[in-house]
Amino acid sequence: MRVLQAMAGRHPGGAEAFFARLVAALSGAGLEQRILVRHGAACAGALQAAGLAPVALPFGGLWDLVTRRRFRAEIAAFRPRVVLSWMGRATRFCPRDGFVHAARLGGYYDLKHYRHCRHLVANTRDIAAYVVRAGWPAARTHYLPNFVDARPAAPLARQALGCPETAPLLLALGRLHANKAFDVLLRALVALPGAHLCIAGEGPERTTLTALARTLGVADRTGFLGWRDDAPALLATADVLVCPSRREPLGNVVIEAWAHGCPVVAAAAAGPAGLIRDDASGLLVPVEDVAALAAAITRALADAGLRRRLIAGGRAAHAADFTEEAVVRRYLEFFGRIAA
Repeated sequence: MRVLQAMAGRHPGGAEAFFARLVAALSGAGLEQRILVRHGAACAGALQAAGLAPVALPFGGLWDLVTRRRFRAEIAAFRPRVVLSWMGRATRFCPRDGFVHAARLGGYYDLKHYRHCRHLVANTRDIAAYVVRAGWPAARTHYLPNFVDARPAAPLARQALGCPETAPLLLALGRLHANKAFDVLLRALVALPGAHLCIAGEGPERTTLTALARTLGVADRTGFLGWRDDAPALLATADVLVCPSRREPLGNVVIEAWAHGCPVVAAAAAGPAGLIRDDASGLLVPVEDVAALAAAITRALADAGLRRRLIAGGRAAHAADFTEEAVVRRYLEFFGRIAA
C-alpha cells in the first residue's frame, strides 16, 4: 500500500517535528510513502537525514496554481491508496478524487475547512471528542497519539546554560507565543529565589518576554535558548519541566519529559490535563494561576521522593501509550483499515 503525506508548515514546531519522526518511522517499518513539504520547511532536513527525499512545493496563497498542479501530478505519478494531509494549508491544496483522503488535525479547528475529507485524525482524545460534537461522524474520527524521540541523552553542563551547578534548573519548551503563557512562568519565578529557568524556543513574544524578565528582576536567572534540537539532553539536565500554557491542545513536551525522566508541572489546559494524572504522572495547577504554579514548582523542587514518584508515573504512562512502536503500529493499522 502506498501513502502520500503532505505537510505545508514551514517553521519549526511540534507538529512539524512529529511529522518528520512519524514519516521516518513509517518508512523504517516498510511503508511506501511519497512526502510533500513546503519550500524551505524546517522539517525537510530531518527527513533528508533519515534517508528520505521529500518533494518541495510552494504551498502559497489562495491563487497558488503551481502547487495545485504539482500536487495532482504527484498523486497521478505515485498513485497512493491513502493521502494524509496535515492541518489546514496542506488539506486545502489536496485534490479530491482517486484516493482515500484523511486529514490530521493539530487542534480545535473549524471543520468547514475539512468537509471534503473522508477521515479526520486527532492527536488527543479531547480533540476527537470535539470533532464528533461538531457533527463529524464518529466512525470516521480517529484518535492517533504522538510519540517523541525517546533515545537517552547525557545531561549538559549547567554552566553552559547559564545556571550554577548547584542551583535548581527549570525548563520550558515551546514557541514564544501568548498561548504558551511563559509570562506566567516568569512571574512565578519571582517567588522561586535561587531557581534558574531556561526557555527553549523562538517566536513573536521574545522581545516582550525578555523585557518582562528584566522588569520582574529575574533576567539574571532566565535563559532564552532559542530553537534547540537537543530536547532530550535539556530534559536530562533539568530538575523540572514546566508547561504553563493557557491553550495547549496536546502538550507534546509532557510526553517528552516522561520519556526522559523529568518530572512535570503543568497548567491544566486541555492537552496536559488529558495526559497527566495529578500527583501521579505530574502536578497540575489552574491555568494562569501564578501563585499555584510557583507553589507546585516549589513542592517538586523540595521533595526528592515526589520527583521520583512523578518520574516513575510518567515513564509508565509513556510506556503504555506513547512509544514509537505503539504509535507506528496504530498508524499502519489505521491506513490499512481506511484503505479497505
